[in-house]
Amino acid sequence: MTKSALQLEFGTVTFLDNIQIAELNEGILFDIPHNKELLELARERFNNQLYGYISNRVNSYSVNPMIHLESANVPNLIAIAIVSKNPVVKQNTIIEKQFFRNSSSFEVFETLDEAVHWMKKQLV
Repeated sequence: MTKSALQLEFGTVTFLDNIQIAELNEGILFDIPHNKELLELARERFNNQLYGYISNRVNSYSVNPMIHLESANVPNLIAIAIVSKNPVVKQNTIIEKQFFRNSSSFEVFETLDEAVHWMKKQLV
């Protein structure tokens, strides 16, 4: 299991094998330019290998759900997991899920361990 982390202007990205995990900064608006940066990092890291994305929402911030339309066009991004115990965040992910190409490949979890476990099953 290889793990590496990058500090970005808007948060931290960790790579765990073929999983990209983002913890974004408090109070930001996660929008299309931020998402493009994450997608580019994943393209560089994974090339054309299948990978999954986990948003570990430990901080409070806003998400433009349109980012998932762009992410849905990345053929090797096969699943997205959101991690949060916050009921409002969980409710908002219902809207976000509608923008991803396959709603069964977009799940919400209360712990990062649960999300990583689920993601590894998606990547088999």
